[in-house]
Parts: sequence; C-alpha cells; structure tokens
Amino acid sequence: MTRTLFISDLHLDPAVPAGIERFRQFAAEMAPGADALYILGDLFEMWIGDDAEDAASEAVIATLSGLAEAGTRCFLMPGNRDFLMGEALADACGAVLLDDPERIELAGRPCVLAHGDALCTADTAYMELRGTLRSPEVIADLLARPLAERAAIGADARRRSREAGENKPEHIMDVTPTEVDALLDARDADLLIHGHTHRAAVHHWRCRGRERTRVVLGDWGEMTRYAEVLDREVSLRTWP
Repeated sequence: MTRTLFISDLHLDPAVPAGIERFRQFAAEMAPGADALYILGDLFEMWIGDDAEDAASEAVIATLSGLAEAGTRCFLMPGNRDFLMGEALADACGAVLLDDPERIELAGRPCVLAHGDALCTADTAYMELRGTLRSPEVIADLLARPLAERAAIGADARRRSREAGENKPEHIMDVTPTEVDALLDARDADLLIHGHTHRAAVHHWRCRGRERTRVVLGDWGEMTRYAEVLDREVSLRTWP
C-alpha cells in the first residue's frame, strides 16, 4: 500500500513560532512512513531567496532533510509567496523542486499538481503582475539585490496584496473552471491537486465523457489541512 501526503499554504513566518512548531509536529506525527510528502506552494509567508536564513527556513531544512533520510521522498513547489524558491533550498532539504504545473503518476493514476494561482485567470490584474514577476529577467534582478532590500520589497508586496484582496469579489480569486479543464486536457489527466485559494474541498465533475476530480488543499490558518492518497483513494483531512 502506498501513502502520499499533500500540503500547501502553510505561510510559515519567523514572527509566528507557533506555525513553525505546528509544521514540525505534523511532520513528526503524520509524515513518517509515508512514501512521499508534496508541498504545493506558499510554504513560506515570504521567501526572498535561498541565501536568506531565518527560523522558518532552518526548521524546514531540518525537518524535510530528516524525513528524506528516513525514506520519505519530499517535493517542493514554489507558490506566489515563495516563487524565489530554488534548487539550493531543495538540495538542503533533500527534496526535489517541482515545476508548476507538474504531472506525476499517483498510484498509477495520471495527476497534475499545481499551486493554483495560474488558474485564477479572472483576476486579470494579478495575472499580469504574475507574468511580470515570474520572468527570468525580473527574478535575476531581484536575487541580485541585497537581502535587506529584497525583504523590504517583499514586505511592501505583501501589504499591497492584502489591500488588493480586500476589494476583490470572492469569485475572482478562485480558479476558472475552463482553465482547469484545459490544463487537464493538455496533460492527459483527470485528477488535479492544488492550493492557493484556501478553499479546501474535493470537486467531482464530468468533462467530455470523463470523470474528473479537483482536490483543493486548505491553508494552515485555523485548521491544519492536508490530502492523503492511500493507493488510489484520495481524502482531504484535518490534523490532529
């Protein structure tokens, strides 16, 4: 029997030690014995580059490298808050850095993994900003700046994001159904697991005669949510 875990949107922040400790406890209690742990973006509240060090990054490196040494394969996917995550961090964690989206075989079933923000195409202002920030030129420019300057830029971006989100209708910040189907068509899969929207749920529908499933991972705000796949059975759970 294979057992695979999926989490996202932990938003670990050195200013919130309780969140870091909750991640440690989850890894200690739930991850041992799992075949794999996938973290699908926004592991950190803000990530300014792999050369930065703080309590959150130290905890993640120690925790994931320990799991990897014990036999649980670990995978990291950048999100919109930590898109500057790179190979150096993944290597330190003993993890594999994933593309967004990424197609995998999950217990013999084709599955697409994504953070989810690229599917929120109704939010045109965000999509335009995302396209700019993810360009290789902008990323190279950001990483060339001093850490203190990157931290200031990140803090300002977080403030602007919070203010913008307060004035947007709820439906704009959710995924666009046609984009979900287009992604699954392109990757020849009928299972999608993603985060970002914080709207934990399992959705089932039919498209062109095929049964499809979309698993939305919740954030780690009031509850700790994760998805568990035992063989081919997908469940959305809370912990503890």
